Amino acid sequence: MKLGIDQKGLEFKQIDAEWHWDNFLILQFIAASFLYLSLPLSDFPIFDSRGFLWCLILHIGISEPLYYWLHRLLHSPAFFQHYHWLHHSSRVLHPFTAGHATFLEHLLLCVVVGIPTLGTIYIGYGSISLMYGYLLAFDFLQCLAHCNVEVFPSNLFDNFPLLKHIIRTPTYHSLHHTDMVTNFCLFMPFYDSLWKTTNAQSWELQREISSRKKSRVADFVFLAHVVDVISALHSPFVFRSFSSMPFTIKPFLFPMWPFTYLVMLVMWAKAKTFLFSLYYLRGKLHETWIVPRFGFQVHFVFLTFCNKSINNQIEDAILKADRLGVKVISLAALNKNESLNGGGTLFTTKHPNLRVRVVHGNTLTAAVILHEIPNDVDEVFLTGATSKLGRAIALYLARRKVKVLMLTLSAERFNKIQKEAPLDCQKHLVQVTKYQAAQHCKTWIIGKWTTPREQYWAPSGTHFHQFVVPPIIPFRRDCTYGKLAAMRLPDDVEGLGSCEEELYIFLKDGSITRLGRSTSIRLILCGRRHLYTAQAIVEYAKTEELCTHTKKNCALYQWNV
Repeated sequence: MKLGIDQKGLEFKQIDAEWHWDNFLILQFIAASFLYLSLPLSDFPIFDSRGFLWCLILHIGISEPLYYWLHRLLHSPAFFQHYHWLHHSSRVLHPFTAGHATFLEHLLLCVVVGIPTLGTIYIGYGSISLMYGYLLAFDFLQCLAHCNVEVFPSNLFDNFPLLKHIIRTPTYHSLHHTDMVTNFCLFMPFYDSLWKTTNAQSWELQREISSRKKSRVADFVFLAHVVDVISALHSPFVFRSFSSMPFTIKPFLFPMWPFTYLVMLVMWAKAKTFLFSLYYLRGKLHETWIVPRFGFQVHFVFLTFCNKSINNQIEDAILKADRLGVKVISLAALNKNESLNGGGTLFTTKHPNLRVRVVHGNTLTAAVILHEIPNDVDEVFLTGATSKLGRAIALYLARRKVKVLMLTLSAERFNKIQKEAPLDCQKHLVQVTKYQAAQHCKTWIIGKWTTPREQYWAPSGTHFHQFVVPPIIPFRRDCTYGKLAAMRLPDDVEGLGSCEEELYIFLKDGSITRLGRSTSIRLILCGRRHLYTAQAIVEYAKTEELCTHTKKNCALYQWNV
């Protein structure tokens, strides 16, 4: 982020620690309830300009210096380790960090807030707009100071130097969290200047950050898309805590569906690819970009007129990545749909001189699924059989002498895949056109959405392996369901704070390690919170070569591809 102060991302640990950031709202609600019962607020006018003037005087004259000295007191050794350490435990500032504090600090803030508001009421100039306006402005400015983005241009303070004593910028307050012996003020740096606690770098750093023209270029970009309307709410900028957990449908999501659907229509018409999240892996910057398109826009036949628009979005993102100097861009699920763009070959053929490597995760995903299939299995049922991933799974199993029932209506595509298998293995690939053909097969590999009615044809005791996004509904209680291919990232990943249902590329020392197709691949399976399908594909798309990553002290699984 160009204007970001601290370029690190939010991690799961901080999100968990700040889970109850909104407790102060409960305290304010209780205090406001008592106030409402104690004062005749219904008799107050809507607006009184004299009240705003007196509120400003009380805030500047009493609340600001009072907060300053209370804040300095909280930084004394005795108080800091018992009360104020919690607020400073957050590594990366976020608007929610403003409310991450102990109960004592919230009580003190209630006093600081109460002086201008109640004082104005007792003077006789209280109004409803004053009460709501001051509280909203107070909380907004607190969140602004912790937003980790410098929103004020430096020339504002060059043209009006007095504002340096009136406005606490996000950069100004961020220095307090790194230094902790300077910049104690509430909203007005004047009091730091008065008592000589202004950090000497405050305005120089503010100028440097606000004047940035470019941000760091990502080493790797994962080009994702939205699955459906409900899963769109599983975003860190919508519900940070919810997005840090594996996606599950919650009742509170349904009332938001209509509004989210309208947002989807606006995105469809106007939006461009945008940055969704980022994290660092051993010094390499990994970013997720979102193509503003939804899964059903590719799947539904009557919406195929949109395919050109979707491909244009993907192509623009690839060209942007190439122009910026991104090393690798990985296409997610439907962005590499075979019928949409040939698994990404449409773009590499059209732009043969791309410097950015366009990749996808099919080979490694296939390896994860194949590893889970027991060696004694002699027959499998495969849906999504003619996709690139389905093709890789079918050909490998045929070489293992496993009979593969490939569900497809296209004899042409089936015959093309069958001819790719060695002559002595072709007989193990069998085309089927109905789910009924698998009613005696207990190993199903699902690469295409399967309805509960279609699952009904599986015999009791069937295990469903999956590479379809989103995963199928576990309808059968007498069967077992596998999860999407998952890995665990190493402990030194920084700034990762959202769960996703996709696979990412894994860079090792900034380059792709080139290995042969028969290379032994090591994967680290299962992830954080047991469901986190982590972000680490290791595939070089044009040649489908693989690279490895190993991690000590982790359970590793090894096989040949």
